[in-house]
Amino acid sequence: MAVQMGIYKCEICGNIVEVLHEGAGDLVCCGQNMKLHDEQTADSSTEKHVPVIEKVSDGYKVTVGSTLHPMKDEHYIEWIELVADGKAYRRFLKPGDEPSATFCIEASSVTAREYCNVHGLWKAKG
Repeated sequence: MAVQMGIYKCEICGNIVEVLHEGAGDLVCCGQNMKLHDEQTADSSTEKHVPVIEKVSDGYKVTVGSTLHPMKDEHYIEWIELVADGKAYRRFLKPGDEPSATFCIEASSVTAREYCNVHGLWKAKG
């Protein structure tokens, strides 16, 4: 069963999908089931992945890691997502970008997620 807002990845070709509506079927790519990524919430190594959410004057700033995450060709943050009062906002990144995003919105409840091309999906609540 596909999970709403679940992030799935094909282990063969690298396709990544996010589920907008739950369904009973399996997600399949390249002839095999796609892998559901768990939302990790605690760093256990020197690399920092947990998003840091900061309330700023014009909305929310999300930075990846208490120490900035590297943004190299072989290891970088692909995107940062802010879920605010049931609405999702996403900024796509590329190597060389700063691993942060500012979302100019007002909200009473926020959660941030980010996806590292090497270490997968990470989440924090604001």
